[in-house]
Amino acid sequence: MTETAVRESLSERTDAQIREVLAGRRRGARSALLFAGPAVIASIAYMDPGNFATNIQAGARFGYSLLWVVLMANLIAMLFQALSAKLGIVTGRNLAEICRDQVSTPVRYAMWVVSEIAAMATDLAEFLGGAIGLSLLFGIPLIAGMAVTAIVTYGVLLFEGRGYRPMELIIGALVAAIGLCYVIELVIAPIAWGEAMLGIVMPSMPDGAALTISVGIIGATVMPHALYLHSGLTQNRASARDNAERRALVRFSNLECFVALAVAGAVNIAMVMMAAAAFHTGHPDVAEISTAYHTLTPLLGAAAASVFLVSLMASGISSSAVGTMAGQLIMQGFTGFRLPIWLRRLATMLPAFIVVLLGANATDALIYSQVVLSFALPLPMIALVIFTRSRAIMGEFANGRLTHLTAVAGTIAVLGLNVILLLQVFGVSIPGFG
Repeated sequence: MTETAVRESLSERTDAQIREVLAGRRRGARSALLFAGPAVIASIAYMDPGNFATNIQAGARFGYSLLWVVLMANLIAMLFQALSAKLGIVTGRNLAEICRDQVSTPVRYAMWVVSEIAAMATDLAEFLGGAIGLSLLFGIPLIAGMAVTAIVTYGVLLFEGRGYRPMELIIGALVAAIGLCYVIELVIAPIAWGEAMLGIVMPSMPDGAALTISVGIIGATVMPHALYLHSGLTQNRASARDNAERRALVRFSNLECFVALAVAGAVNIAMVMMAAAAFHTGHPDVAEISTAYHTLTPLLGAAAASVFLVSLMASGISSSAVGTMAGQLIMQGFTGFRLPIWLRRLATMLPAFIVVLLGANATDALIYSQVVLSFALPLPMIALVIFTRSRAIMGEFANGRLTHLTAVAGTIAVLGLNVILLLQVFGVSIPGFG
């Protein structure tokens, strides 16, 4: 068998097995694993280094009291990622391509430019996160950590040319590594499980500062690039040949969204719980990733600190690779133009290198990248709500009234919180927000 055949066979075999399931010739719980992949890749957006900083701050300052906010944010993410996947399955096109067809040319190019800026801002946070983890774990300069991260990320991206399944398995393995790291952290950290369970189910808001952090958690939850990407990831897999197969694919997709985003939510909850157990009593001012690492070592031991950095590296590398994939899909969807993957990777890395070479604080850069995302977020969210409600686009799969109203409410909540976050960043005083 030739090398090319080997490369293509994994995705081809997966497609053939999916066809068997859709035809009713293959059943069982293991069959559902064939449909796992798109939501797993998209879920990495909810475990990227930006989440690390926000969750550490939430746990350190307010203990377990904001866990319910993380849960609520995750439920909103589940809904929108499921809508993105449904759009791709039903139409066979991704969100950017549909935007290209449905809006005027000036609006299309404006959306593309804003989305490209958002993709670069996303990659800035993700790329720096992986580099920070490498730098701290191995005691090397940050710029060297960035170089290593760049090489590893590019190596991961090369697998994209071997079909969709290898990339899904690689990202899935990195997601599993992040999850395992936080299982270990929960074993090591002295978690107050009763308080944690209460924090998940009992909404509370200790003060204005807690409200501010909650805005950060929810306002940056739904990532613009993840909404574009998820609809595109469904295009590469076995496509539906009739509405019966579309219904089956949507059912499996909804199940995968629930499981993958539940795992991402559990990781975020674990981050907050670890920070609450380690820092809330005695070190509530811990807010930066590097400070968290150096503080963890004397509190919980070198093993806990090292596991924390390993999870950060896995998060940075996987989310940076996924961010590059999203940027490529956005460009191709809006303009029909595609860059070589090495050039795309170089373009998205440059802002991070510039920030570090200019001597800017890496954590501050992570924060400001989230501000850029706040500007870009309304476009894909609103477009997704409109398109998935349209019978002209979705046919019988158009959102029902309840789903539509829930999506509108989620959009208003997330966008409203993003506005508050932006106003705070620009120094506008808002009553009730500390």
